[in-house]
Amino acid sequence: MPSRSAASPNSETFFDLDQRRRRLSELEAQQTDPAFWSNQERARTVVQELKQLKGWVQPYEELQRRVADALGMAELLQAEPDDGMRGELESEADKLEHALAEFELQTMLQGPDDARDALLTIHPGAGGTESQDWAEMLMRMYVRWAERRGYQVSILDLLPGEEAGIKSVSIEIKGEYAYGFLKAEKGVHRLVRISPYDSQARRHTSFASVFVYPEVDDAIEIDLREEDIRMDVFRASGAGGQHVNKTSSAVRLTHEPTGVVVSCQQERSQTKNRATAMKMLRAALYQRKLEEQEAARALVEATKTDNSWGNQIRSYVFQPYTMVNDHRTELKIGDVQRVMDGDLDEFIQAYLKRFGGKAA
Repeated sequence: MPSRSAASPNSETFFDLDQRRRRLSELEAQQTDPAFWSNQERARTVVQELKQLKGWVQPYEELQRRVADALGMAELLQAEPDDGMRGELESEADKLEHALAEFELQTMLQGPDDARDALLTIHPGAGGTESQDWAEMLMRMYVRWAERRGYQVSILDLLPGEEAGIKSVSIEIKGEYAYGFLKAEKGVHRLVRISPYDSQARRHTSFASVFVYPEVDDAIEIDLREEDIRMDVFRASGAGGQHVNKTSSAVRLTHEPTGVVVSCQQERSQTKNRATAMKMLRAALYQRKLEEQEAARALVEATKTDNSWGNQIRSYVFQPYTMVNDHRTELKIGDVQRVMDGDLDEFIQAYLKRFGGKAA
């Protein structure tokens, strides 16, 4: 049963709840000003801050209320035992334990970009069809994970493999703290299994790299000049037949000073695809800028170019036994299929607890 300390004044001080409530009241007062929406950029910034503050204050106050109700129910049970009420209390205690763990996890996500939406890209390593199939398996895993959390998922760009799997994919994942959670997944992922593409049923090792960027808005300054961007258009890939786009609506943007390339073929409209690609390019350049500021660019670039042995953050073993092992936290889970179905929260929580939400 959660203790009264879960909703104590000390915890409010630790989470700066009073300061957050005051700031929330200030911003809500600003919204009542008739001239508030005349400055769209300022209004957007205020609305974003309001959303983040409510994401702290409302869950805390809801937990506080539920803990108080549960403690009241426990006092009633002491005075007048009731099996039905005891079962209800035990069920609520289990739910509260999970909710408190989620809130604890949120306290680790206080980076400037943690609350943002995420752009996730996957690229197979060397190995042809086998590694391309592995990249597609990872794509399915992350889509399942995002859907479990109620996030909105959009496939912005997908290049299928010749025989099976994918050569690359870019996924937009929209939801509160999407980037904060998914940054734990950045790195090389290793697969060990008996390949379905090997007629001799030999065991193969495959690699795929995952990169995660925070989705940035126009309020963040990025040095992005039109003359530095080369745009190429091409026909969107598809399943063939009626699904093939007959016009060159897909867009590829190359930022020539840095060599960063993004592409989008989600929409039938070339204009819409270019707008989305520009958003992806801004996110990629923003992440690059952060990496340079943190003096971590060399490490990240080395990870990107060496998508192979010795650099993996996690191994997924299907044969001769089943095990998923995170090499950063040493967390091991034997049910590999559960993980591939999107149950990644234990790995993400272990990462955030070990590194405090910072990059490993």
